[in-house]
Amino acid sequence: MLPLQKNSTITILGAGLMGRLLAVELARKGHRVEVFEAQGPDAQGAAAHVAAAMLAPLAESAVTEPGVVRMGQYALPRWQELIGQLSQPVFFQQNGTLILWHRLDAGEATRFQHKLTQTQAQIPELQPLEMLNSAQVDALEPAVASRFANGMYLPGEGQLDNRQLLAALEVAMTELGVKVHWNTPKQPEDITPGNADLVLDCRGLGAKPTWNALRGVRGEVVRLYAPEVTLQRPTRLVHPRYPIYIAPKENHLFVIGATEIESDDMSPASVRSTLELLSAAYAVHSGFAEARILEIATQCRPTLPDNLPAVRQVRKNVLEVNGLYRHGFMISPAMLDVVMEVLETGQSALAPRFDLSVQLD
Repeated sequence: MLPLQKNSTITILGAGLMGRLLAVELARKGHRVEVFEAQGPDAQGAAAHVAAAMLAPLAESAVTEPGVVRMGQYALPRWQELIGQLSQPVFFQQNGTLILWHRLDAGEATRFQHKLTQTQAQIPELQPLEMLNSAQVDALEPAVASRFANGMYLPGEGQLDNRQLLAALEVAMTELGVKVHWNTPKQPEDITPGNADLVLDCRGLGAKPTWNALRGVRGEVVRLYAPEVTLQRPTRLVHPRYPIYIAPKENHLFVIGATEIESDDMSPASVRSTLELLSAAYAVHSGFAEARILEIATQCRPTLPDNLPAVRQVRKNVLEVNGLYRHGFMISPAMLDVVMEVLETGQSALAPRFDLSVQLD
């Protein structure tokens, strides 16, 4: 079945981030694309709906492997290309990442710096981190002036608005003639072979019945409207228990998160997690005290045993793409290009560069 022929008929299961990216790219290539999604067009059931959408390969190297970091570095310019092709605006920023810590957490910050330095030695194309004293922190981010004695700046890192992107991809699917069936869950075996040349399974945790190794890793995120806060870039607060991130979006909207719980529990956020997120945000900027809580959301990221993404062909006409874990937005352009190579040539030259598992018949 691989490589695909021109003008193939392709069914995609799942219209989260990967499902939408693949649907748009395949439709642009002239294929006939049909999508089945268990939820509605607002992507409420997708991990991408809740994510902060930070594009921070060096910062994330503290918790992931070099291959994922390379995917994140590859994705930064690729995101600009992909967003540039969309008719709807999507907030994209590349102002770097600021790392801060309180004096009592200086030891934890040193360990964090050591890990990032190791990553830079392995991946020299990453822009080197910059150590900042108090005056340099204040000059880079005046909103936190006089609050922190030291910091780290990771130039070149970025972020985007996850919900604007998902909405823009929905519009693009419509413009390109993709036939989407919302609120219509399907399994691969529901698709009659004669109705599709290929089935792409991008259902995240929805694919657990057919990919038993998948597990959920729960995240809890607060969205705030804080007109008194003017952070200019994603900011991370080093802490031994809850290394928090604050991602400023447009119009004084902030996405704040930190928690990672080994669970597929989708119930509302706990009081403890919410208090930790809000108190840590207040410690970065007192203006958060007067912020308005717009949403406290939870979601579970689809994760494989090694915490790495994978692509596998389980039947002649079924290809599964899954396991993006907490790095969905950071690595999805790289995953998109790997999958497109597999579909067009039957193999991927990019996959070894990313240490990505691609299992084909």
